[in-house]
Amino acid sequence: MDVKIITDSTADIPQKRRAELGVESVPLTVRFGDKEYKDGIGLTAREFFEMLQKSEQLPTTAQINPQEFEKVFAPYAQSGQEAVGIFLSGKLSGTYQSAVIGKNLLGARNIHLVDSETVTFGLALLVFEAVRMRDAGYSAKQICEALKKLKPRLRFYAAFDTLKYLKMGGRLSASSALVGSVLHVKPIVSIKDGEVISIDKKRGMRAAARQIGEIMKQEKPDPGHPIVFGDTCAPQVLSLVREAAAGAADLSGSETISIGSVVGTYAGPGCAGLAYIAQA
Repeated sequence: MDVKIITDSTADIPQKRRAELGVESVPLTVRFGDKEYKDGIGLTAREFFEMLQKSEQLPTTAQINPQEFEKVFAPYAQSGQEAVGIFLSGKLSGTYQSAVIGKNLLGARNIHLVDSETVTFGLALLVFEAVRMRDAGYSAKQICEALKKLKPRLRFYAAFDTLKYLKMGGRLSASSALVGSVLHVKPIVSIKDGEVISIDKKRGMRAAARQIGEIMKQEKPDPGHPIVFGDTCAPQVLSLVREAAAGAADLSGSETISIGSVVGTYAGPGCAGLAYIAQA
């Protein structure tokens, strides 16, 4: 039997693409007041960002609990089919730890788990790599070992319109959030060791996108792996990032995702970025 690849909804891989790849996704939840939505289900990204911009309070998000993972993993534990679960950074959510507990409740040795130490298009990139290895005949253990070796080479960069949502959501320190408080200054954010950090700032989004391109020229993408782009319903910003990236790498095998409601709660509108594997 093929190895099953499982991830969570913060990978933001479209449903159609997941179906093509044979990837299962477990949704987190987002709550606006007394209304709760499953991430990527029943609420489009565009609808979400329209609601976010009108909301006076930041919506709340909720991790996946161990019992949900127990239900997801049970069929694989019973059938003996190997599975690899790749989930968002354990420093950003308790979802990965819930997956560990869910697996342990079943005593399932055939289910292998990976803390991606990233999220959204970074997480999607690792999922795409896992699918590629599965299709090449790798075992679940081999996929996990390979992903763990790739993680230190994974690069994640995004240009933000504002850091206020990250600050409000507690995903970035107040001092780091000050970087984007000046008018027209656009922060550049990365993920290091599983945590969100602000690494630079530029006046205007075009300059921020160009800086990402310059970083890519220094930390050269490995052409053996895809580049994954993502945005929060910000096609113009995405276009700027793609244009800058095209000057540093071949984009012919790239993928693009739309950042959903859970990650979008903290990223806010007007954000776009990319993830890639740097050359060893």
